[in-house]
Amino acid sequence: MKQYRRRDFLKFGAALPLALHSLNARTASTPGVKAPPKRVIFICNSLGFYEPNFFPTKRGDLTTSKYLKEMAVREKMTVFQNFFHPGMETSNHDSEKSFLTGAPSPEATNFTNTISLDQILAREMGGDTRFPYLSFSIYDRGWGCSWNDRGVAIPPMHDERQIFERLFGEEDLSAKRQQIENDQQIVKSLYRDMEQIKKKGGDDSKIESYRTVISELEAQLKHEEFWLKTKKPEVPNTLSDDQEFAFSTKVRNLFELSKLALQTDSTRVITLSLDWIYGAIKVPGATGGWHTLSHHGGKADVLGKLSRIEVDIVKHLDRFLTELDQIEEGEGSLLDHTTVVIGSNFGDSSNHTCNNLPTIVAGGGYRHQAHTVLEKPTPLCNLYLELLHKHNVDLGSFGSSKKDLGLLKG
Repeated sequence: MKQYRRRDFLKFGAALPLALHSLNARTASTPGVKAPPKRVIFICNSLGFYEPNFFPTKRGDLTTSKYLKEMAVREKMTVFQNFFHPGMETSNHDSEKSFLTGAPSPEATNFTNTISLDQILAREMGGDTRFPYLSFSIYDRGWGCSWNDRGVAIPPMHDERQIFERLFGEEDLSAKRQQIENDQQIVKSLYRDMEQIKKKGGDDSKIESYRTVISELEAQLKHEEFWLKTKKPEVPNTLSDDQEFAFSTKVRNLFELSKLALQTDSTRVITLSLDWIYGAIKVPGATGGWHTLSHHGGKADVLGKLSRIEVDIVKHLDRFLTELDQIEEGEGSLLDHTTVVIGSNFGDSSNHTCNNLPTIVAGGGYRHQAHTVLEKPTPLCNLYLELLHKHNVDLGSFGSSKKDLGLLKG
C-alpha cells in the first residue's frame, strides 16, 4: 500500500476489507491432512456473446451450442438461461458496474454502487492467503468488477508482467517494512483526527467513516506483516510474448495468471474483467473494433468477425478450465474446488439489452446440469445469493435477489 493522504482513504476507500479471524486460525491450526480450500473466480465478458451462437439450440445439450460444443470439461459446466439484472433498462455500458453488485440504474448521475460479490467472499475466504483477493482487467480504466463496501471501485491490475512480479517476484523487504511503518503512522494520524472530530462534536456518520477506514487499515497492516515473513512461491514465468495477436495474448495471459494464483494458493478470490477497449483488435481470422463489431445489426459479415473474437475468448476459457481440471488436488482437481463463474452485463450488446444474460458456472464440485433454462426471467442475484451460501456466507439477500433457488446441486 503506497502512501496516501488521509482524506484519500476516506474518499476512495483504498483499504482492503479483511477478516482477521482467518489469520488467527492459521497460526492456531494443528498439523494434519486438510481438505482443499474453496476458491472462486468471476469473469465478466463485458460485450457478452452473440446469443444464437452461445446458448444450445437443443435444451440440455451443450453440443448444440456453436461456441461451447467443443469445451473439454462440458460435464463440469452448467449454462443458465433467462437470468437478468433488474433496473438496467437504460444503463447501456454502465451496466458493467453492476455485474457483481446488482445495483440498479448505474447510469444515473447520483448512482452509488454497493459491495460486489467477490468482496463479501474475500472477507470469508481471503484471510488465509497472501492476497485476500485479486482483480484483473484488460486495460487501465480505473475500475473493473470489484467494488468495496462503500460502493467505490477497486482498481484492477492490467499489466501482465507487473502482476506476475507482484505475485511471484522477489520482495524488497526493507522497502516493504518502511511502507508498513509509514502506513502505521497514517493510522495514528487518523486516530488523532477522529478524536479531534469527537471533541468538536462532529457528526456520527463522519466519525463512523473514520472508524471503518481505521479498522480496515489495521487489518490490512496485520495481514501484510504476517506475510512479510513468508517467501513467495517459486513459479516459472509461462506468460506469452506473442504480439501478432496482442489482444488474444493478453486474454491468454490473464487466464494464465489466474490459474497460477489459484494453483499456488496465493489467493482464493479473483475477478477478471474482459472489458472492451477502443480501437481495433486482432485475433486469428479477424481484425476490427470489438465494440463496433458488437453493434452488428444482424449483418453476416460483421457477425463473422465478431464471432471470431468470441470464439477466441472461449478458446482461452476452455484452456483455463481444462488446465485447472488437470491439476490434481486432494481427491479431485483444482477445478473441482474452484467455482468459475463466466457471464456478462449484456444479453445483447448490439441493442444494449440486459436480459437473458449468458451465464456459466463451472467446477466447484457441483453436480452440473449442462444447460438449465429458467421458467421465467430471474434476477441473477438469486444465483449470487446461492453462491454466498455455498461458500458459508449466511446472508438473507444480496442485491436484487428474491431467494436461493438451489440451482447448484452438491
